[in-house]
Amino acid sequence: MKLPKLITGDMQAGRVVPPTGVIARLTGFTAGAMAFLAVFALALSLASGRLADRWAAALADSATIRISAPPGQMETQTRAVLKILSETPGVASANALTKEAEKKLLTPWFGPGLPLGELPIPQLIDVQETGKGFDAEGLRQRLSAEAPGAVLDDHARWRRPLVRAAERLRLLGLISIALLTGATAAMITLAANAALAANAQVIRVLRLIGARDSYIARAFVRRFTLRALGGAVAGTGLGMLAIAVMPAAAPEGGFLTGLGFAGIGWLWPLLIPPLAAIVAFAATRFAAFRTLRGLS
Repeated sequence: MKLPKLITGDMQAGRVVPPTGVIARLTGFTAGAMAFLAVFALALSLASGRLADRWAAALADSATIRISAPPGQMETQTRAVLKILSETPGVASANALTKEAEKKLLTPWFGPGLPLGELPIPQLIDVQETGKGFDAEGLRQRLSAEAPGAVLDDHARWRRPLVRAAERLRLLGLISIALLTGATAAMITLAANAALAANAQVIRVLRLIGARDSYIARAFVRRFTLRALGGAVAGTGLGMLAIAVMPAAAPEGGFLTGLGFAGIGWLWPLLIPPLAAIVAFAATRFAAFRTLRGLS
């Protein structure tokens, strides 16, 4: 089936397909609804990818050392740990958190009235790595020998589950797009079958006057492809508008405020209408020729 014929169509053959009615509205609505949902699935997938990269980057270049020791030894072990870190290759900086800084970290969890002086809060040391990083296992061995109360947390156990969860969310978004594509193909196939069955008598008459199956099928394929394309354009536009009015990404908002497109990512939804048209073309063409063979 040639593309120019699909675009220009044939006025007489086009009358085979009912221009209005339930089938017409169903085709356009299905394509529009699936395109709308596909925009959100795509936004979820892209946002999950950005989240995975951000979490990995935020945790990859930092580590924490926790010192638990009797009050009389806390200051001595803290100085010993800072000295070890200053001599460790790959450590860019190391700072012991003050009581005020520790209180600020714990306030969201325990409230503003936390009595730090009455609780055995460990001393925390924030460690920033260089680009090359440091030997975590070697540092742990030295800490255990010179500062027994110090425990190194390189965030690996936190980073891996977070990144893995974000990657799975991205995969879920892609799977959702694939399922939406399949559902669109199924619905358009059913709609095309219904239109062909409803026009069985007209098709028989066209055959009697010499019309080929390719001529008849072309009318159905063109009409349903254009219906799907129009519905997908409307659904994609509404989906992009809904994404645009969502709150922008903010640290205090977490993941949901970052659900959207960024930069060149806004171009990705524009691929949805052509994809819907291709799916409609293939599904209608398959349904048309199969049904026409059955009417022989």
